[in-house]
Amino acid sequence: MPTTSLTQPLYVAKAELFKSLGHPARIRILELLTDGDQPVAVLQEEVGLESSALSQQLAVLKRTGLVASQRTGNAVTYRLTDPSVAVFLTAARAVLGATLDRTREALAHLESVRSS
Repeated sequence: MPTTSLTQPLYVAKAELFKSLGHPARIRILELLTDGDQPVAVLQEEVGLESSALSQQLAVLKRTGLVASQRTGNAVTYRLTDPSVAVFLTAARAVLGATLDRTREALAHLESVRSS
C-alpha cells in the first residue's frame, strides 16, 4: 500500500509517485518487471547495482506501492502491483519520442536558416 495519505490532494500523491520514479535504476527495475516476476538475483545482474543499493531502490518502489515481493525459501521475487505501471512506462516512452522529434525538427529548422 502506498505511503500517501488518503486525505491529501491527488496532485500531491502524483508528485510522490513521480518522485519515486526519479532514479534511473528504479525505472530500469520497473521495465524489467514488465516482462514478469523477477528474482532479486536477476534484477541485480540486469541493473548492475550492489545488493544494498538495489535493496534501497526496491524499498522505494515498494513503499510507493509500485512493486510487491514474495519470499520463497531464501529467494525473493518482485512483481509489478498493477499492469498499468507498464502502460505508464510505455506512455512515458511515447512522450519522450515526441519530444525528441520536436527537438530534431527545431534543429533542422535552425540548420536550414543558418545555411541560407
